[in-house]
Amino acid sequence: MQVIADTGVHVTLAHYSAVAHLAAAVDKLRAAAAELVPRLRGRTVWMVNSTAQGGGVAELLPAQITLLRDLGLDVRWAVIETDKAEFFALTKRLHNLIHDSDAPHPTAKDRELYDAVNRDNAAALGELLQPHDILVVHDPQPAGLGALLKRERGTRTVWRSHIGVEQDTANTRAAWEFLRPYAEAYDEVVFTLPDYAPGYLRQRAVTIHPTIDPLGHKNRELSLHKMVGILCDARLVVPHWPLLDPPFEEGAQRLQPDGSFAAATMPDDIGLLARPIVTQVSRWDRLKGFAPLLDAFRLLKSGAVDLPLRDDRHGRRLAEVRLVLAGPDPSAIQDDPEGLEVLDHLRERWLALDSRVQRDVALVTLPMASRKHNALMVNALQRSSDIVVQNSLREGFGLTVSEAMWKRTPVLGPARAAGVRLQVRDGVDGRLVDDPEDVQTLAAALHDMLSDSDRLDTWGHSAQRRVHDEFLMLGELVSWLNLLAGER
Repeated sequence: MQVIADTGVHVTLAHYSAVAHLAAAVDKLRAAAAELVPRLRGRTVWMVNSTAQGGGVAELLPAQITLLRDLGLDVRWAVIETDKAEFFALTKRLHNLIHDSDAPHPTAKDRELYDAVNRDNAAALGELLQPHDILVVHDPQPAGLGALLKRERGTRTVWRSHIGVEQDTANTRAAWEFLRPYAEAYDEVVFTLPDYAPGYLRQRAVTIHPTIDPLGHKNRELSLHKMVGILCDARLVVPHWPLLDPPFEEGAQRLQPDGSFAAATMPDDIGLLARPIVTQVSRWDRLKGFAPLLDAFRLLKSGAVDLPLRDDRHGRRLAEVRLVLAGPDPSAIQDDPEGLEVLDHLRERWLALDSRVQRDVALVTLPMASRKHNALMVNALQRSSDIVVQNSLREGFGLTVSEAMWKRTPVLGPARAAGVRLQVRDGVDGRLVDDPEDVQTLAAALHDMLSDSDRLDTWGHSAQRRVHDEFLMLGELVSWLNLLAGER
């Protein structure tokens, strides 16, 4: 069990109050805290998850913990540890099953492994817990830990599941039945959408939507000079001028025609500062739909989309558009052993492309050595994109959707992914397609979106307003204060 003292986030609520369009939300949060925080005095709130970097939870927690501390709460962050690599292979299978993806169903041996790892971590955390502390456990990996501490010590426990789908199938039931003895032990359970909760939890599940931090490195406003500087420092753009800051210690890597990875400015500049850019940034996960998006872009570039051009400019945009498929360096994500396999599969598909299409697709890995630099790279990539795609076959929520919308970048995503559908309104904030694996429809949607840059701007402004009203972290923290301060 690793306790992380420094979240790496050093902004305070005063910084948010200084931003005109965030001040009202800060006032609302402070008013809620004035009433609720006194009820939690003398209690430590422990946030527990499976990794300190990579993935949505590890990105959400640092800023949330920092601001809760600023409001007067004693909040601490702990990450589970194990030397059993097969544990994370098991929890990845559970993740895939919960999203109704075919994977081997868990066995009695799997339960022994799961219990052993969680028992070890529960023992380590138990030495730090005080009788009145509150334990908030995130996602399936450490769910067993909280259940043990609840049963053995009576600790008040909350389980927060960030994943789920609306479907009830043999796959989803297998995962949820495996987790049942742990999840049922918690005092409260929190889900992103009501329909994501399994039947045995649905009546008492609380709904809290994930949100983004508007001042975090991934989402804060970037001036033109800062954005260009980040792209150059990250080796995503070839600089033609002196740079004020030294390059990042580790820069982005791009797949090369010989199958190796090298600086993302090779073999040529991607064109982020001038070309039309379509981008998807996600973990290397087969459920994120990278492969069908790549196939759809191949159809678009090869002229296989039989739709008329709006005007000559539309034709030029189609000729010059490039696709950026980006994700974290998979070797740095402890709890996602599938990442390398998915990236290798995409590499093979990219290498098989016709060279004329291949040169317009950049397959990019972003280093994780510095969370700040990684977040700034994603920020600059999304801001320099005309369209951000989140082509998830299954998606619990998809924070990359809110991230892009906050930057006034319209989003293309699947309507059948409830988390994406919750955020994007078709024809208002971007486009929704029915089937993320229907490459013809995806290609046609890209063709249409690239036809009118003025409409993209309109969608982008609408998208930013939607995130401002519904999906900013300041509002989510009010929900958490109400939950944590509830009388038990």
